[in-house]
Amino acid sequence: MGRVSDVTPVTQPPEPALRVAVVTGMTGAGRSTAANTLEDLGWYVVDNLPPRLVPTLCELGVRTGIAKIAVVVDVRSRKFFEQLPLMFSDLATKGFAPEILYVEASDEVIVRRQESVRRPHPLQGDGRLLDGIVSERRMLASVRAAADVVIDTTNLNVHQLRERVAHAYDGDDLDQLRLTVLSFGFKHGIPVDADLTIDVRFLPNPHWIPELRPHSGLDEPVSQYVLAQQGADVFLDHLEAMLVLMREGYLREGKRLATVAIGCTGGKHRSVAMAEEFARRMDRAGVATRVLHRDVGRE
Repeated sequence: MGRVSDVTPVTQPPEPALRVAVVTGMTGAGRSTAANTLEDLGWYVVDNLPPRLVPTLCELGVRTGIAKIAVVVDVRSRKFFEQLPLMFSDLATKGFAPEILYVEASDEVIVRRQESVRRPHPLQGDGRLLDGIVSERRMLASVRAAADVVIDTTNLNVHQLRERVAHAYDGDDLDQLRLTVLSFGFKHGIPVDADLTIDVRFLPNPHWIPELRPHSGLDEPVSQYVLAQQGADVFLDHLEAMLVLMREGYLREGKRLATVAIGCTGGKHRSVAMAEEFARRMDRAGVATRVLHRDVGRE
């Protein structure tokens, strides 16, 4: 009869890691497009699941070897909303750290989208469509504040939204920061999904130079003019140093996705040229970066 010490213990393999993304946000803002994009990226996507069942789904995912689960959660009723805090609490208790992807759009755009598909808002009841939108925005305020990624789809088409989601969630480099650099024009409104908003209107405006006015910051003559201005290079040096410092802090706090918005008056010349150059610098610094130009072509 063998002794206990003669028996070689069986080492249990570690449980596979599971990434959990909660896709939520305003009705009509693009939840379905975001979810479809995640599915194309290899995520196991579940829609229309009551929030209280999400922790159980994640446990099943771990047992069956699923690596990435995305759950679409919306506010179909106040009862659904009341389940959200319990869902996040249960996920934390079970050791899951969900990443929240929140999509939103302006009231005017959501009204137009909902009217185009002729569907009532789930919280509209007997009131107006706008009443449902206001109620939903109020109910989701705390979820939006806790979101890891906020995407404002007001000025995005379907393809641009897919690109934003893909940049944020393609790949498994959980220890790296993914940065989106977004140029914009203040006259078209400040981006609501930016983590950091930068104003470059201190630089001379190429709009007032006739031969540069028709071009954008994507064109070499405008880019050279903007980057050659006094203070432009020093400004980019300081911004790069600040983001490299912030990157370490973001990662320590579990934040892997960030958006830096760079704005000028119209979003055509200065912000575009500075965003392109800043994105190149961050790429060289080892930060996965993509650049988007929200307002080019809107003048």
